[in-house]
Amino acid sequence: MKHLMLGLALTAFATGAMAADNTLTRAEKKAGWTLLFDGKTTKGWRAFKQAEIGPGWKVENGVLFPDPKVAKDIVTKGDYANFELAFEWRISKGGNSGVMFHVIPEGSETYESGPEYQILDNSRGVPPREQAGALYALVAPAMDMTKPVGEFNQARLIVEHGKVQHWLNGMEVARYQIGSPEFKALVAASKFRRWPVFATGTTGGIALQNHGNEVGFRNIKIRVLE
Repeated sequence: MKHLMLGLALTAFATGAMAADNTLTRAEKKAGWTLLFDGKTTKGWRAFKQAEIGPGWKVENGVLFPDPKVAKDIVTKGDYANFELAFEWRISKGGNSGVMFHVIPEGSETYESGPEYQILDNSRGVPPREQAGALYALVAPAMDMTKPVGEFNQARLIVEHGKVQHWLNGMEVARYQIGSPEFKALVAASKFRRWPVFATGTTGGIALQNHGNEVGFRNIKIRVLE
């Protein structure tokens, strides 16, 4: 039943059967979805390793965004182990950002522990493993599904007992198993080998990154999986 519900949710997502911005449909509520962003406030978010949110994050017209010069990464006040996360993002020309998961307090930055769903303007011309939808620096997206700069992209991140899927605009673009020999080899050959806590958390916060570029988020919602 769990996988059937997941399939139905993905079908609805892909066909555009969505609620009004920053709200939930009756079906989504029944399926266990909850909002992580209400479209009006930063309630439910905090600065990394802090109790409350820091300066620089703002909400305008139903969009959550950082001041590129001031804001630090923010993290959900709640921790999540197995989940399906849906969110929409738009990026500025040449922009870069990301969403991390299983972020734990160890380390000085969110990316030192949390694997990252990459957000990017692919026209930057970076290597495949750094393009939008990638597991940043580790697993390249299977295809470029991004919309033009300035338009919102629909993303999903599904994490279930170490099995992870990245979706972008209705297509699965990356899949991997945290802790597998293949995953460990990728980490060992990357910059993440410098941080022993990387991808070690089985639960943790979800982080939104300020990488110094304009980025916006909306329709951030989550469904806890068993």
